[in-house]
Amino acid sequence: MRALFGVIRIIAAGVIIAAIVGQFVHSLSYDVPADFFVNFFSFFTILSNAISAVVLLIGAWYCFRVRKDPRWYNLVLACAVTYMGTTGVVYNLLLRNISLDQASTLPWSNEILHLIAPIYLVLVWIITPGKSRLEWRQLWVIIAFPLVWSVYTMIRGAAVGWYPYPFLNPAQPGGYGAVAVYVIAIAGFIGLMGSVVVWLSRTRILRG
Repeated sequence: MRALFGVIRIIAAGVIIAAIVGQFVHSLSYDVPADFFVNFFSFFTILSNAISAVVLLIGAWYCFRVRKDPRWYNLVLACAVTYMGTTGVVYNLLLRNISLDQASTLPWSNEILHLIAPIYLVLVWIITPGKSRLEWRQLWVIIAFPLVWSVYTMIRGAAVGWYPYPFLNPAQPGGYGAVAVYVIAIAGFIGLMGSVVVWLSRTRILRG
């Protein structure tokens, strides 16, 4: 059974990597700015999917080597699940009908990165047996990356005049006040998602 989970993790990681590379190459076919590479990897979607692919490949290695994932890996996987769950919900509620920067989106890649991969990661967390119990204090580890990303995005955006998502751009109606509302709301949602992920790891039925 562990070997089967390992194979599934490899396939899932491969699909995610293919979607990232596909979108990257597709975007390059358009007239892109000089800082395209940095902009591309400044999207939370790209970062969360890239993190997930790496985490899944590491998890696949453990599936073939040991009978149970180590506790540190369980925490890293919890981070990836939280970020991907947030990516899926935020995109499908706020951004699905909005045209984003970085040239035209690639339809199949877009669906994998924003819908299929997030659903897969969340299901993995729910149904995979043998998860280690997370401590509530580890929630701060889970939400650390989104906080750092938010600070980086706002500082770089103010410096170069580019923001990965329209709701983070202070040029919108409401200015920085509107941005603050969105950031607080999304931060709260990430905290909620992380709390659910931790709670699931502590649920006896789902851990068994």
